Amino acid sequence: MKRWRIPILVAVLGGIAVGALYVYNVVSDRTIAKQAYVPRPVTITPDVVMLQQYLRIDTSNPPGNETAGARFLAAQIERAGVHAEVIESAPGRGNVYARIRGKRPGEGLLLLNHIDVVPADNKGWTKPPFAGEQKLNALYGRGALDMKGIAICQLEAFLAVARRKSMPERDVIFLGTADEERGGTMGIVWLLAHRPDIFEGVRYALNEGGINESYTERPSYVGVEIGSKMVVRTELWAPSRAAMQQARIALEPYFSPSEPDRILPEVRLFLHDLAPTRIVQRRWLDDIDRTIAEGKFWDMERPYKEATQNIVWAMQISGDAHGATMPVALFNLPDEDPDRRLAWLAETVRPYGARIEKVVEKTGPTTLSPRNTPLFALIASEAHRQWGNVPVGTEVLVAWYNDSRYLRPRGIVCYGLWPFQVDFYQTQTIHLNDERVRIDWFQQGVQLMTRLVVRYATER
Repeated sequence: MKRWRIPILVAVLGGIAVGALYVYNVVSDRTIAKQAYVPRPVTITPDVVMLQQYLRIDTSNPPGNETAGARFLAAQIERAGVHAEVIESAPGRGNVYARIRGKRPGEGLLLLNHIDVVPADNKGWTKPPFAGEQKLNALYGRGALDMKGIAICQLEAFLAVARRKSMPERDVIFLGTADEERGGTMGIVWLLAHRPDIFEGVRYALNEGGINESYTERPSYVGVEIGSKMVVRTELWAPSRAAMQQARIALEPYFSPSEPDRILPEVRLFLHDLAPTRIVQRRWLDDIDRTIAEGKFWDMERPYKEATQNIVWAMQISGDAHGATMPVALFNLPDEDPDRRLAWLAETVRPYGARIEKVVEKTGPTTLSPRNTPLFALIASEAHRQWGNVPVGTEVLVAWYNDSRYLRPRGIVCYGLWPFQVDFYQTQTIHLNDERVRIDWFQQGVQLMTRLVVRYATER
């Protein structure tokens, strides 16, 4: 009988471990679903009502239908006595543009946001995605975070400048665009080609892309986005699935390279800014050059490594009797020549009979936005006023991007700013079910953005 005691004990302990893991997973899921914060009483202010109304306009892309959202935003601007223009790049694909003229040419501030949202249905949502309903102290709806909530913060700031009646020192421009979620072809790209007057005299742009890290009721790091990877999207063709599979295998070492390509000065600064907020990664991020010299590059987490690398993404292979195709995306360092990268891709897959069938999208090269500007200093000042002595640093996006990638090559300094606090559980709802914003934090964001924009527009 003794010989069975150890196996039985192992089985019992294993069962306890499995049960504990199950309970942990269930509790974790419930924590995320409840958003993991203590509900606080909130007052529904006009800016919250405006966001509710905006969330109720379904601007899912595809198909688009941004014109309804553009007209809503234009109506708010017209009520403040400023002309707002709804510009359609195609039927139903509306953009909205308004400008308050200032005294100083060439110093304009562009408040850039996108009207479209990714599609959503009722499946899995606590509240309907286009109802703008409140639950506890959160407002639910597709676009609450990406990016209708930020857009209303920008709109309220624009209206605050308009209500002052006197001419500001600098131009303030409000621009809501179509099609950002599908590449910007019917939005910012079309406007740059057909309405260049919108961008005349613009020195700075405020857009999405910033990251506020929060582990408690206050942010622990305010990351102001200064740039992102530039993207080249292609479709490869090969005579067979087997040939395409060989081409894919040849690309696999570049999915997660073992060495950095090069360290841009702004990336070095970004990693250094972030280091004090990290525990395990602090030493490696604080001095990336020392980390590489010590052979510790592989001890860094993947997103930080990718800030120094050109990355390849290969999607699913499809094929028929006429050959096989595979979408491939190149996420390049900002200053990388996209044509050089395309030539590299073509040469890498050529031995396997594969070739580039078409280029779907090509961006770059560009620069990252500098940190040492008056607007960045104002952002830091207002963040400190809102949240105390919180670290304010830079953010470089390595896995996603926004419409600022089209403006930086034209010399416009672009910053991504999330003006309100967002916790981890909220960020997990972007593009997914139960997207939501805390009402009290959103209201603080309206205040921060308003102070920031008014200061930039009016201070001499």
